[in-house]
Amino acid sequence: MTTLQVLWFVLIAVLWTGYLALEGFGLGAGMLLHRIGKNERERGAIVKAIGPHWDGNEVWLLTAGGATFAAFPEWYATMFSGMYLALFLILVALIMRISALEWRKMVNSERWRAFWDWSQTISAWLVPILFGVAFANLVQGMQIAVVDPKTPLEAVPVDQIDLSVHVHNLVGGFWSLLTPFTILGGVVVASLFLSHGALFLTMKLKGEMRQRAEQSASTLSIASTVFTAVWAIWAQLAYGSAQPLAWIPLAFAAVALIASTALTMTGKFTGAFIASFTGIAGAVAFIFTNMAPDVMRSAIDPAYSLTLWDASSSSGTLSLMSVVAVILVPIVLAYTVWSYYVFRARIGVDDVHPAGLLKDKIRPGESFLSTSA
Repeated sequence: MTTLQVLWFVLIAVLWTGYLALEGFGLGAGMLLHRIGKNERERGAIVKAIGPHWDGNEVWLLTAGGATFAAFPEWYATMFSGMYLALFLILVALIMRISALEWRKMVNSERWRAFWDWSQTISAWLVPILFGVAFANLVQGMQIAVVDPKTPLEAVPVDQIDLSVHVHNLVGGFWSLLTPFTILGGVVVASLFLSHGALFLTMKLKGEMRQRAEQSASTLSIASTVFTAVWAIWAQLAYGSAQPLAWIPLAFAAVALIASTALTMTGKFTGAFIASFTGIAGAVAFIFTNMAPDVMRSAIDPAYSLTLWDASSSSGTLSLMSVVAVILVPIVLAYTVWSYYVFRARIGVDDVHPAGLLKDKIRPGESFLSTSA
């Protein structure tokens, strides 16, 4: 492996950390929409708390996908073809969630807002569960084999592999992605997002909503720490024997999540949120360290695994990407910090003013752009 290959593997892990740690609280808030928001105006306050940030957070996901495509094209192709249905469901859920955030305010109707609130809650649950299952498959290994493109479900014998002719492919089908370990991975990511979202809402909401968020954060922090500990230790003992270095980020994540739980119990929610953010970063580092140097681990035979070396673009492409990253990453970071600073105020029900077009006044050509709240 070259330095550039390792560098871009690490950068992709950093991009996933940015997405999961930032959008994680937005999705968590969506999952808690009907638990913390007891009426329409309270749910509107929660939507308003995450509304200014979702688009900036999604940039990290788009960049992670784009970087994977450019730096490791065979990883991208194998993953998207093997996990096609799961990734399609994630895409549909993300579209529904974004529509819920943006369209909720367009029509002044309780039924309209209730529909989009439930759409957001359901999609916010689906995304972390599916991402958790996907990441757990990367750690556990998938039914990946090297095949001839003419016979995509028949593995080529190990001693006849020629990667100039043959390609990696998932031969086990969609249901092979679901095992007790990967399902627990989905539960872990969902629980982490729930506690992360509750902690975020303790810092953004006022009044009774804030009290409910604090109560939820206390319970959910304990649950997410326990689930994550069980899954991570299972992952390292069962699938991480070749990567003892993975114990380091695992320990880092464990300390951060335990600290987050302790700070939540003592009412120090800002510190707890920062610790939760750090714990998610440690969990992502653990996943990438555990599966390295493979990017798609084969559960059939290690010889079928797709390695960093096999999946990589040329050194020229990686060098050009590095130059672009040096220019653009500071811009993305600056925009992210700026947006959180500008929209730092707490939100209560008095800050929510339901607006939008009246349902019986909607007509072709009507503009939604003048609506607010």
